[in-house]
Amino acid sequence: MKDSVAEEHLYLGFSHQYRDSIFPLHTSISLFLLSYCDCKLFKVFLVPTGEDVDDQFVTNLLGDLEVHLISRCQLPVVVQSCCLPAVVVKDGKFCRAGLSVVLRHIIQKTYEADPSKKDVLELLGFKKTCLKACAEVSQWTRLCEISIPLAVEGFLTASPEHCQTIPPDILQLERKLGEPVRVHNDDKIRRQKLQQQKAGAKVAVPVLGKEATEEGKTVEIEEHPLPSLELSIAFSKLLVQDVSDPVNREAPHIRRTKTSDLPLLDHVFAEGLYFTLADIVLLPCIHQFLVSSKNQGKNMINLPLISSWYRRVQEVPGVKKAAGKCRMELLRLPESMSAPGEQLQDFSVPDELEEENEDSHFIGGPRPTMTKLMENGIEAKFSPHPCPNWTLDWTNLPSAVSPGEGKMSRDRALRKQQQLNNLVAAVTKLAKPGDVIVDFCSGGGHVGIVLAHMLPSCQVVLIENKELSLIRAKDRSDELGLNNIWFIQANLDYFNGTFNIGVALHACGVATDMVIEHCIKARAAFVISPCCYGFIQNTVKFTYPRSHQFKEILSYKEHMILCRFADQTAVQLPPERRLIGKQCMGLVDLDRAWAAEERNYSVQVISMEPESCSPKNNMFVGIP
Repeated sequence: MKDSVAEEHLYLGFSHQYRDSIFPLHTSISLFLLSYCDCKLFKVFLVPTGEDVDDQFVTNLLGDLEVHLISRCQLPVVVQSCCLPAVVVKDGKFCRAGLSVVLRHIIQKTYEADPSKKDVLELLGFKKTCLKACAEVSQWTRLCEISIPLAVEGFLTASPEHCQTIPPDILQLERKLGEPVRVHNDDKIRRQKLQQQKAGAKVAVPVLGKEATEEGKTVEIEEHPLPSLELSIAFSKLLVQDVSDPVNREAPHIRRTKTSDLPLLDHVFAEGLYFTLADIVLLPCIHQFLVSSKNQGKNMINLPLISSWYRRVQEVPGVKKAAGKCRMELLRLPESMSAPGEQLQDFSVPDELEEENEDSHFIGGPRPTMTKLMENGIEAKFSPHPCPNWTLDWTNLPSAVSPGEGKMSRDRALRKQQQLNNLVAAVTKLAKPGDVIVDFCSGGGHVGIVLAHMLPSCQVVLIENKELSLIRAKDRSDELGLNNIWFIQANLDYFNGTFNIGVALHACGVATDMVIEHCIKARAAFVISPCCYGFIQNTVKFTYPRSHQFKEILSYKEHMILCRFADQTAVQLPPERRLIGKQCMGLVDLDRAWAAEERNYSVQVISMEPESCSPKNNMFVGIP
């Protein structure tokens, strides 16, 4: 095992203990995964919110896992800027923050240290994408990572009269477990299911015996009434067996059946047929919810699917052992919680989501919307470029500073240099010695590395959700010997440090609005180039239009028309169409600028020079 693997420090928040769990639940989830993976690669620190916690208490709570106490002020500076959980390498420059990012990292490190632990790697699911999409864009990640842990914490601390109703996010999970499963190659599995149903036979399903352990798994074969193909496939994978077809080769009439006529697959685990990281995240949360409900004498008849899932997860090899290490006393729920007719069939969708879904299927061009704005005196406005001819001396900069230091064509590298000239010129005019500059959605660090090199008296922080991009940036930084740069792999929401200037080059869709919001909350200046206007849509945090002036004139649907056509600026399109696209870009960004000005900012929308540097060549400069 490499020394560097053992030098990573894992920091977990600690507010209080309630029954057999440590809160916040993100900490219980992290400890449960460490136990399940039998991972001892990290030096683990608990960061109490209060001061009255002693080492003996922690030892009693965590059993065989060695954990150290550390106060918030003793944390590495980069970790102090992040929400916990967080992992930092020993040099203190590279930090991973947020539940999903940290859990995925624990899994990857466990497998790297011991490649025989293939079952651990399988937790990342198909194409290793389980909980990879950030909570800001993925409703599923948001439900698992944020909504359900918060809902359960709220339920446990609520007064008895407020505990009478099941939290909406728990009901949302129940509904999700009732949806048809979509998996890779599901056509083949659904044909097997149809053949099984036609045959009307029972099928042998491997079920894990009570004594199942990682070393020696005892397997009972039980006869299950149909449908049980999903269970057969799920548990065969858990036992690392080949999934043999439960019936012989498909009959001709099965092969000819249309895909639309095939039976749907039922959920076995949270994401479908296979046990994944999502199940690991949900188990400590649902466990606490069920224990609390049981103690209050509540019947789980309204949550038959969650109850079945909870029982099934306990059959997975290693889950009971990990729960025992974490002092979680899993409940033995009765086999049948309700008759099929009593299952919750559907839950109402919030009104705003219904409206959003209706509006997402519009047709029509942008001209009526643009005319409507013009009749109200609103047209795209661009401020003059403050320094159109300013350029970095690229030929005399170290090669690792240049964006060409990657798999990039010469033409693309030149355009990237031109884009950087615009952003760096704006930032250097705003920056003062000692400022903290945050490069949001930093990718491979094209902006942040140039800024750190050009402004050695400023601290530069790169924030990016994609690990490989950030590792590439770190390698370039190490080559340059930069000491004024940090790297944080996290979603934007998990960065809560103070800073003076926020910068983003081609922040995609709603990410531009998230960066603006982050800067406004920090009262920081911002220099942002937006991108992917077509991905803009109402989210949990943001609704469109953004400004009062636009809201009074345009509906959400009309604003979305502007966003869709703002993406029509590619060089291969006819000039007239590109011009309309540029006007739509200007209007969408004018709405954003006015929304920021309503919060006491001065904002300019500028075209980058030369405009040919990118089809998405708008740039905001905002000053509080």
